[in-house]
Amino acid sequence: MTKYTKFLAMIFTSTAAMLLMMYFNTYAFDHIFFSETRFYMAIYMGSIMAIIMLLFMLNMYENKAKNWTILLGSGLIFVISLYLVRSQSTIADEAWMKAMIPHHSIAILTSERANISDKRVLKLANEIIAAQEREIKEMKWLLEDIEKNGQVKTEAEVESRQVPDFGQK
Repeated sequence: MTKYTKFLAMIFTSTAAMLLMMYFNTYAFDHIFFSETRFYMAIYMGSIMAIIMLLFMLNMYENKAKNWTILLGSGLIFVISLYLVRSQSTIADEAWMKAMIPHHSIAILTSERANISDKRVLKLANEIIAAQEREIKEMKWLLEDIEKNGQVKTEAEVESRQVPDFGQK
């Protein structure tokens, strides 16, 4: 294995590890869904890591053409993945909910486990927990309903396929 192959393997492995670690702060295992947004975030973090690491270790990598290819390629990957995260242009209904469920789960985890002593802040944290739990249930129901019955496109369908009441808003 050449040192460039090893370098790229290190970047790919680290990027995959970062994607996995983004789910470590979800509250519950069943709140983990693949998220395109998190995937793009891992990609842009990996691309910046490649640039930083190569620049720090340039004396170990003597091939200027390969170095420039890695730097420019990583820069391009960063710009594209950052655009995809910021624009959300590839994110539709199901992908949006699959990204939002882990996001809401993080709010539950931090609200429930924070060392809160002010009664007003505790009240707010409890309200956040209740709202996020309700919204996760609603999104899971919608994901299942859309998978089973397709998307709702008309007002008549909205009436016939209403989301169950999962608690106070």
